[in-house]
Amino acid sequence: MLKKAALASSVVLAAGAGVSAAQWEIDRAHSSIGFSVRHMVVSKVPGKFTDFDGNLEMAQAADGKLELANAKVSMTAKAASINTDNDKRDEHLRSADFFDAATYPELTFVSKKVIPGEGDKFKLIGDLTIRGVTKEVTFDGTLNGVVTDFMGNTRAGFSAAATINRQDFGVSWSKLLDNGGLVAGDNVDIIIEIEAVLPKPESKG
Repeated sequence: MLKKAALASSVVLAAGAGVSAAQWEIDRAHSSIGFSVRHMVVSKVPGKFTDFDGNLEMAQAADGKLELANAKVSMTAKAASINTDNDKRDEHLRSADFFDAATYPELTFVSKKVIPGEGDKFKLIGDLTIRGVTKEVTFDGTLNGVVTDFMGNTRAGFSAAATINRQDFGVSWSKLLDNGGLVAGDNVDIIIEIEAVLPKPESKG
């Protein structure tokens, strides 16, 4: 049976209190890197990257609190794995008009700073690289909870969202509509859901 830790007490707002950081594993089956972009002004088209990986280094105090202020995050997504549930559109997105997956096979994010906020909120600041262009991006994050699974491993869930302008990263293809709008909007909403696992220590003896 899963044992929930109280969410309000799961975040340490100050720097670590001497607890060493541990390497958490990202559970890809319960995580996702998604996005949405406006199509012809009137709607939003969702998509995701199906091939991704990452590392999360974070300390957990004896009372179960996570020291987010000292956390380090890195994520990598394969550009060719983009999926918007439309094969023709996905091929175009992989082309030089958009991600140019053949030349720039990966999108990466490397954290620089985590700023804990009130309650379960935090800001994740880091360098996002797309098509070889690196820009600093700030994600608004939420710690969704911390539990112990039936195997005795600690699991933590995080949501993070940011909006970027694709033009800043050289993803510049677009066509004008008759009313002056764009077929594909410039602003892209990035939505990340992460479930991280800290394996229980191996018993000695």
